[in-house]
Amino acid sequence: MITCHSDSMIHDNNIIASVESSDGITFQSYVEVAIVGAGACGLTAALAAKEKTDDVIILERDATPSGSTSLSSGFIPAAGTMAQKAKGISDSAEVFEEDINKKANGRQNKELSNIVAYQCGKVLDWLTLKHDINWCVLDSFLYPGHAFHRMHAVKEKTGSGLINRLQAASEREGISLSTNCLVDTIFMCNDLVQGLRVTRPNGTHEFIECGNLILACNGYGANKELVKKHIPEMSDALYFGHSGNQGHAVLWGEQLNAKIKHMSGYQGHGSVATPHGVLITWALMMEGGIQVNQKGCRFSNENEGYSEQSVHVLAQPGQVAWAIYDEKLHSLGKEFPDYIQAFKSGAIKTGKNASDLADIIGINRDGFKKTLQDVECYTRKDKLDPFGRKFKRELDSENKLFGIKVTGALFHTQGGLIVNSKAQVLKMDGKSIGNLFAGGGAACGVSGPDVSGYLSGNGLLTALTLGWLAGQNISIK
Repeated sequence: MITCHSDSMIHDNNIIASVESSDGITFQSYVEVAIVGAGACGLTAALAAKEKTDDVIILERDATPSGSTSLSSGFIPAAGTMAQKAKGISDSAEVFEEDINKKANGRQNKELSNIVAYQCGKVLDWLTLKHDINWCVLDSFLYPGHAFHRMHAVKEKTGSGLINRLQAASEREGISLSTNCLVDTIFMCNDLVQGLRVTRPNGTHEFIECGNLILACNGYGANKELVKKHIPEMSDALYFGHSGNQGHAVLWGEQLNAKIKHMSGYQGHGSVATPHGVLITWALMMEGGIQVNQKGCRFSNENEGYSEQSVHVLAQPGQVAWAIYDEKLHSLGKEFPDYIQAFKSGAIKTGKNASDLADIIGINRDGFKKTLQDVECYTRKDKLDPFGRKFKRELDSENKLFGIKVTGALFHTQGGLIVNSKAQVLKMDGKSIGNLFAGGGAACGVSGPDVSGYLSGNGLLTALTLGWLAGQNISIK
């Protein structure tokens, strides 16, 4: 039996996430499927659930749906899709699963990584065929850890573009969306969800009975107390996620005696322009760019991944670094909307040569000169990079160079509720809570227990796939 608590769980930052008995509760309305959160996970879940019932509602705490999805690049990794085949890319779910496993050093939830690797491609094709959401495959560079070009994006190549298209599809399907709805309490009886309580901005409450509850409310990145407890190395870092990610799912899960795992796992990013707060595409680093500190020196292998690079950048003086690259990479960057935004905001500095750029951005000229000489040697294979990077091209110190001051940031957490192949939440004894589902950041992801296990796109990978599975597996009375 699930232990239900009558007292609300209130944390220092006034977060209320309570599990209570439904005894004595008078519900004001009934819905077959209630979904908490209108991000990519919640909207995908709603579209899938709509195929089984018309009685679906999405409850969104904000006035306008956005969430972490809108702050992301909006890129989704998937294998074997129609979009890949149209470009002649012979990817497979088997190789995708191997890439996930390799990046996480085999420490991820292996059952889940198998599920998402084999199912995500089906989800994207379903969204195309059923909801007219078309995908382009990004092939200008290979994302770290991926054996094939498998990052899919809508034509805007932004997270907000993805949200807008999912929301438009849900509107066409007539799915109800209620905003300014903060779900703070779940009511339980006999190991099943009976309903929930919604709190409005004016303090009024609504009690909604539901047949199924899908948690699509992401992780706990905005909950400073939980971040300090589980990810202390990022407790003082810039948080680049949504303020609504307060950890409601895991706080409810603790009270439900649910399985919770890999709370120390997260996605970071080592290239957020500061103080402008603009994400800088990692294509610059993968195609020949470098990062240096105030001494003009490199400090890591920039090709290992942008997630773990967040920790490396934060370890530098002032918790900042400079992304350095040339004219060719500047042209590549202009393919990405965020980069154009950074350029317009003045984040990108330009020098006529290396010495000029060093003076403009205020780094040590001699150290920077030696770093570029070393990169030239690594490219010619005269010597090996001590950080293990294999350089394909050098940066010409005598021609125009670009620099962006960046910091490391926490994007979203990867630990959460353990779910089964139906996206049902599991209890500590391994049994499922039959009508409670979780996806995206509310569920444990496939990155394992630390930052280095995050494979590019893992967040939206589980958001769309688990949302789809949850919607497919609801039970209708």
